[in-house]
Amino acid sequence: MNPFTFQCGTKMIFGAGTESQVGQELVSFGATKVLLVYGGQSIRRSGLYDRVCSAMTAAGLSWTELAGVVPNPRVSLVREGIRLCKENGVDFLLAVGGGSVIDTCKAISFGYYYPGDVWDLVSHSAQPGDQRLPVGAILTLPAAGSEESDSCVISDEKLKIKGGFGSPLMRPVFSIMNPELTCTLPLYQTACGCMDIMAHAMERYFSRTKNTEVTDRLGEAMMKVIVHNLPKVVENPHDLNARGEIMLAGTFAQNDLTGVGREQDWFNHGLEHQISGFYDIAHGAGLAISFPAWMELTLEKDECVEKVAQYAVRVWGVEMDFAQPRNTAREGIGRLRNMIKSVKLPSTLSEAGIGTERFEEMANNLTDVGKSTCGAFCPMSKEDIVRLLKAMQ
Repeated sequence: MNPFTFQCGTKMIFGAGTESQVGQELVSFGATKVLLVYGGQSIRRSGLYDRVCSAMTAAGLSWTELAGVVPNPRVSLVREGIRLCKENGVDFLLAVGGGSVIDTCKAISFGYYYPGDVWDLVSHSAQPGDQRLPVGAILTLPAAGSEESDSCVISDEKLKIKGGFGSPLMRPVFSIMNPELTCTLPLYQTACGCMDIMAHAMERYFSRTKNTEVTDRLGEAMMKVIVHNLPKVVENPHDLNARGEIMLAGTFAQNDLTGVGREQDWFNHGLEHQISGFYDIAHGAGLAISFPAWMELTLEKDECVEKVAQYAVRVWGVEMDFAQPRNTAREGIGRLRNMIKSVKLPSTLSEAGIGTERFEEMANNLTDVGKSTCGAFCPMSKEDIVRLLKAMQ
C-alpha cells in the first residue's frame, strides 16, 4: 500500500424528507444569496422545486436561478452562471440534480474567482486557486458521485471536447441524499448511473499496487451492491431500500475512499470522455461499451490476469480455475456484459450509433499523437486504443 492523505469534508445528510433541511443547512454555512442550479422541469413536476424554495424562504434566504443543465454539462452555461453570481451578489451555490448539475456548480464556484475564462481551468491551461464559492447539493441521480468528489467534468459543445479539473476545495460542503427522489428515474438513467458507479470502483480497483486488501474489499463491496440492487429497482422502481444502497454506493465509490493508497487507472474514463465529447452519448452508456472490451484486452498481458480473475470471483461469484485463470476472468467479463444487456444499455459503439471516423483522432488525443501511453493498470498505446475501439465497434 502506498502512503496517502485522505480528507472528505462533505456533510452527508441521508434519509427520507431530508431536502426540507436545506434552508437551515445553507444558513449554517453562511449563505445569504443563493444561486439555485438545476436541469429541466422534472424537479418542478415532482414538487421538489417548491419544497426547496419553501425551505429557503423560511430560512430568510434570497436566490437567483440557473436552469437548463444537460448531461455532459456545457461550459456555456457555466459562463452564464458566473455572470449571474457576479451580477446578483451570490455567495453560495445550490445544485439540485445529478452529477451534471453539481459539476456545473463546481465549475462556477472556481470560475467566479478566476480572472480569465473558466475553460482555462477545464483544459488545464491554468490551475484553480484557493478561493471558491461554497457548493451544496440535493442529489436526485446516483451516478457521478459528484456530491462528495473533488473534481468536475465539463464539455465545450463548440470544440467537441470534454475535460475536467479538481481541487481539494471542490467537494460540496453538504450533500442531501433522499433515496425517494430517485424513484421516478427512467430505467435507462438508473442503469447508466449504476454503470458509472461500478466504473468508478473499477478505475481504482484495477491497480498493480500490492497489499491493498482493505480498498480491494471496499471496491468489491461497492460493485456487489450494484450487482445485487440494480435488478431490484428494475423490478420495483419504488424499492427504497435498494435505491438507498445504490445511492450510498455511488457516493463511496467516487469520494476516493476506495482509492487511497493505490495507483489508479482511469483509462476508461479518459476514453469515454473522448467518445461523449464527440458524440454526446450518456457517460454511463459509454462506459458500458468500453469497460468489458478493455478488460478483455488486458488479458493479453500475464501481469493483469490475476486481478481480473479476482474481480470475477469476488464480485460475480465465479469459481476459480487455478489451471486457467483467464477462463475465470473471461467468465466474469461475460457476466458483466450480461448485466449490461439486461438493463438495455448499448454493448457496442454501433448500437449507440457511433461510427469509426473518429478512432484515430481519439487515440491521438489520449496519447499525445502516439508519444505516450494512457492508463496505469494496462498502459495503452495509440495502436492499442485504435484496436480497442475497433473491438468496441
